[in-house]
Amino acid sequence: MSSFLHQRPIQNPFSNGYPISPRSSSTSQRPVSIFSPTGIIILLSLTLIIGVLAPWSGMPQSIFSNSKMPSSPISKWRAYSLAESASFVAKNGTIIACVVSHPYLPSLNNWLISITRQKHQKKVLVIAEDYATLDKVNEKWPGHAVLVPPALDSQTAHKFASQGFLNFTARRPRHLLQILELGYNVMYNDVDMVWLGDPFPYMEGNHDVYFTDDMTAVRPKQCYDVLAMQE
Repeated sequence: MSSFLHQRPIQNPFSNGYPISPRSSSTSQRPVSIFSPTGIIILLSLTLIIGVLAPWSGMPQSIFSNSKMPSSPISKWRAYSLAESASFVAKNGTIIACVVSHPYLPSLNNWLISITRQKHQKKVLVIAEDYATLDKVNEKWPGHAVLVPPALDSQTAHKFASQGFLNFTARRPRHLLQILELGYNVMYNDVDMVWLGDPFPYMEGNHDVYFTDDMTAVRPKQCYDVLAMQE
């Protein structure tokens, strides 16, 4: 009776009971041509990814958040002077300046993206109005931020035309005058705007001041997002 006993072969549970035909296997391993629909989609995807990431090269990424910063000891940047910072960032005697307080760091980040696309970010000087902004910018982008005392409240976002807003903006002409007195040309930008192109080719001729023109009548107290002055 033992002669009728036999052992049933053990099936591999991970084996494929329906092997792929040689024709199907060769088809799956065939390389994808870049001129095929699949290849074109891959190329377009890569182009889109590079187009999004390329403007960030050479500068910090997403470092300017609106979160509160913990208190920290006095850093070396507290003694960093306007003359030192201007000398560090100036390129061909020109500085791109902005004035920023901590609540507007996200706007600063967005503005810097647009400037980086035009390859002018190395001449940017962030004039911080509070120590939180000074330390945050210089922590990730050393040397590109300076504070001209006195420092303001780091967490207050003033409404437009409020007294706090007017006190904040009234300091800007003094900052720009000091940069001019140091012997530099200066372009001032608000950070609630972006560059769609390089503005410098439009500054032709020998003039003292350049203003943006949005085709509106000039008011007695005109507010400009872009202002350029030559020393």
